[in-house]
Amino acid sequence: MEVDALLVLSFGGPEGLDEVRPFLENVVRGRNVPPERLDEVEEHYTPFGGVSPINARNRELIEAVRARTDVPVYFGNRNWHPMVEDTVAEMARDGVRRALVFATSAYGGYSACRQYTEDIARARAAVGDGAPELVKLRHFYDHPAFVAANADAVRAARESLPAEVRDAARVVFTAHSIPVAADETDGVPAEGHHRYSRQVAETARLVAAELGLQEYDLVWQSRSGPPQVPWLTPEPEPTVEALAAAGVPAVVMAPIGFVSDHVEVVWDLDEELRELAHGLGLAFARAATAGPDPRFADMVVELMAEHTAGVAPRGSGTVARAGCTVNGAPCAVDCCVPRPRRRP
Repeated sequence: MEVDALLVLSFGGPEGLDEVRPFLENVVRGRNVPPERLDEVEEHYTPFGGVSPINARNRELIEAVRARTDVPVYFGNRNWHPMVEDTVAEMARDGVRRALVFATSAYGGYSACRQYTEDIARARAAVGDGAPELVKLRHFYDHPAFVAANADAVRAARESLPAEVRDAARVVFTAHSIPVAADETDGVPAEGHHRYSRQVAETARLVAAELGLQEYDLVWQSRSGPPQVPWLTPEPEPTVEALAAAGVPAVVMAPIGFVSDHVEVVWDLDEELRELAHGLGLAFARAATAGPDPRFADMVVELMAEHTAGVAPRGSGTVARAGCTVNGAPCAVDCCVPRPRRRP
């Protein structure tokens, strides 16, 4: 397949205090989230001047990919500037006819995959005639480069701990929680549900194997919504408390569910969870996300080559990668369709 460009498509994040509230309103649009919940989340941005790290990390990734390929690389977001609709319009003006799309999520599921496909369709519809063909690259939860980058990040974090507790430190993998009902509908029915949680669990297993770990934990962070709605568990806080009660002297938090830092990493883990661990007498270290690792940009180029040069997909996971296949076929019609929201 011949392509004219690559679009890096991401979640987006504010870059100033005046941008935080409108950004959050974009994130929750259509969900009937109470204003007081947005007030609470908005406060998490204040210590950082309203700046989420995610846009800067994506720009760094784009520069790294540009250094490795000869096609133009564009940047668009779902929830904040540069908005994907504006970016696709720019691509059309530049004469791009067909582009690959790298979405900054390793996993399947509605928010992690299908919603990016919807973003692509919405942007092309906004541009109308002349919009470029956009082909989304596949999931990469089990790609050797992604696994190796995460494993080395855990090693580096563990080395930052005091020597006397380093060997006994417990590795706790973490990813963003989602409602249990959403996880149950993630995936193609013929292949089984729970693709998001199963893929994250498989990444944890692969990284643990790379590290030679026999025991580790997987937790689900940053849940929101009413307490009566079940979300994926266990959450980080009770897990860390249980480890402290069991006599574990240190924890290494490994955010394998995220490809780059953003506020739910630098606040929820680096601030709140670190404070909890220290209050319990635990040494604490947080592993870096995989995105800044040079192998991550190498992986993006390799995913492109699966389409442009017939490179065979690499990965050792046991859960279907799905998403768009190497020949550019779209997701199945019934893949990761969210359940209708129940009215109160």
